[in-house]
Amino acid sequence: MNPFTELLDATISVGGVPILWREIIGNAFGLASAYGGMKRVVWAWPVGIVGNLLLFTVFLGGVFNTPQALDLYGQAGRQVMFLIVSVYGWYQWSRARKRGLRESPETDPSRSIVTEPHEDTAAVQPRWATGRERLGLVIAGIVGTVGCAMIFSALGSWGPWADAWIFTGSVLATYGMARGWTEFWLIWIGVDIVGVPLLLTAGYYPSAVLYIVYGVFVIWGFTVWMKVHTKSGGTPEPERLHATV
Repeated sequence: MNPFTELLDATISVGGVPILWREIIGNAFGLASAYGGMKRVVWAWPVGIVGNLLLFTVFLGGVFNTPQALDLYGQAGRQVMFLIVSVYGWYQWSRARKRGLRESPETDPSRSIVTEPHEDTAAVQPRWATGRERLGLVIAGIVGTVGCAMIFSALGSWGPWADAWIFTGSVLATYGMARGWTEFWLIWIGVDIVGVPLLLTAGYYPSAVLYIVYGVFVIWGFTVWMKVHTKSGGTPEPERLHATV
């Protein structure tokens, strides 16, 4: 066995249960990436990519011979989606940092955004989705979950229905965040509610703990967006929002 394989297969025993170090490290990198994203520093993206790669191997347990020996294709698919988004975000934030350094050489080079955005120039104004947009989310959630569950079942995924909702909900939440819909926080809560029991039952304990930590972040983020929404005086006009997104 070579050192690389030994590193991948290294475990720690907690209560007699073997847990992969790469699951612990991958989740630690994911939490560090979330913190870096909150602080808006460029290193958040490459750190997140490392975590995504490690967790991808963890959730394809049947392929990479994990102690659980379970394949969670929805969880693995999430890592691929997040990896793609991270590559794009890394590129965009690096461009913003370089542009900021040219315009303001004294700027801390580790930061991606030169100054705190003013309320009038924020990238997105939080708002509740319209009735039509909510209907679209519900339909996409149902169709996506059913479709993914059928695919995951055919592939041999463990817990295909829960896995399918986690993947579909993650996609919808990411899309909702990009559109500035406050509902995206609620979708993440729905993902966590299903994800924690699934991961605990499957034996992915570090990942389940991280879901709980993310759940706290999500509730905090929801309250922050609600405060911004309330301060802005309610839902902005759709035409105005589309011009700012």
